[in-house]
Amino acid sequence: MTPSIFDGSTALLIVDMLNDFVRPDGALPVPKAEAIIPAIERARRAAREAGAILFYVCDAHRPDDPEFGEWPPHAVAGTQGARVVEELAPGPEDVVVPKRRFSGFFGTDLDLHLRERRIGRIVLCGVLTDICIYHTAADAHQHRYEIAVVRDGVAAATDEEHEFALRQMERLFATKLVDI
Repeated sequence: MTPSIFDGSTALLIVDMLNDFVRPDGALPVPKAEAIIPAIERARRAAREAGAILFYVCDAHRPDDPEFGEWPPHAVAGTQGARVVEELAPGPEDVVVPKRRFSGFFGTDLDLHLRERRIGRIVLCGVLTDICIYHTAADAHQHRYEIAVVRDGVAAATDEEHEFALRQMERLFATKLVDI
């Protein structure tokens, strides 16, 4: 446990823990996504106990999204596939930020939400380590946030992609890998 990681100036960002990515019958299932649910639940509990704010940063694509030229259709806004998995469903006090690109910052009001709440540190968990987690960390670094990633609360399609992304985030974005 890292008790000092969460406080009132910290936000926990739960990224893309959606049915289409987590469930084996989803549109783009991530092999180890279901296995990280307990780690994310521990992070949620620790964050809430410390007074940190929870943000759900979630793919919410249009049916004709250009991304579907590169990936199969997934997480179309309003569908069951775009819903956060039941085990991690947001509470009424949590902030849900829809996104249409890899980064939780690109084309969203995430930075505005964080600045309004005087957040200086973000803790990331969810999927995919090498895509949406990585790109959100990159943009968080450019916005000058302190960044941490819950080591066992992220997953990628392969172990190699996962490990590479974690190393790159540590090296390039001064990201701390934390255990909760």
